[in-house]
Amino acid sequence: MATINQAPQLPLIHTNHNGITELMLNDPSKYNTLSAEVLGYLLKTLGDIAADPKIRVVVIAARGKAFCSGHNLKQMRANHGQEYYEKLLADCASVMQSIVALPQPVIAKVQGLATAAGCQLVASCDLAIASKTARFATNGINNGLFCATPAVAIGRTIARKQALEMLLMGEFIDADRAAAIGLINYAVEEPDLDNAVEKMALELSRKSQYALRLGKASFQRQIEQPLDAAYRSATNDLVCNLLSDDGIEGADAFIEKRRPHWNNK
Repeated sequence: MATINQAPQLPLIHTNHNGITELMLNDPSKYNTLSAEVLGYLLKTLGDIAADPKIRVVVIAARGKAFCSGHNLKQMRANHGQEYYEKLLADCASVMQSIVALPQPVIAKVQGLATAAGCQLVASCDLAIASKTARFATNGINNGLFCATPAVAIGRTIARKQALEMLLMGEFIDADRAAAIGLINYAVEEPDLDNAVEKMALELSRKSQYALRLGKASFQRQIEQPLDAAYRSATNDLVCNLLSDDGIEGADAFIEKRRPHWNNK
């Protein structure tokens, strides 16, 4: 059975099972907005996960009709001021960067609406599966607010013209369209979402954790580098991988036509 580390009434439910951690946004009445409190919980929890070698895969999920509707505008208007806004957005940026920097692969399980910073959250995750009922938008522009910070993650995830269409038009897209432009990996029927995410998470958890962690870091490192620097960086990473215990085991298992035995401790 999964163990629950936080009480359900808190804005984030944290469960662990077989090396897979699920972080569930738990404020459905407010469409799981990224309030200052939620961002604080996420920052602390992501820091703990990064330091825990027993955790192999992370799933970010949510309760209710919305996955995440972005920032809590009512809270922001109630605390109107440059200092508050800068702190809130800096914390949000730290959460998104923590997800990218997390050693473990992160899967977004999108069951409903993902807008503005919620769309940013999806884009920041390494992988994403959505229900066909989910919808996505960076619709701040419709209220005179360009989604500048969501644009950072979205612009690094999908093609530039597709990103600008989302950001400048503010129109909602369905899950099939989100998959077609690369915002998510694929969409499934709503009753199949839990099983699809669980299957992906289990398959990841059974792979070489050394290779997964090295691979995620390698990909993120090289993707923003010039071509020659990217190849130097990737070459160094692959040499390290080939010389590692899991690299040697994987090569031997392939040659000997047997299943590899990873050092997943």
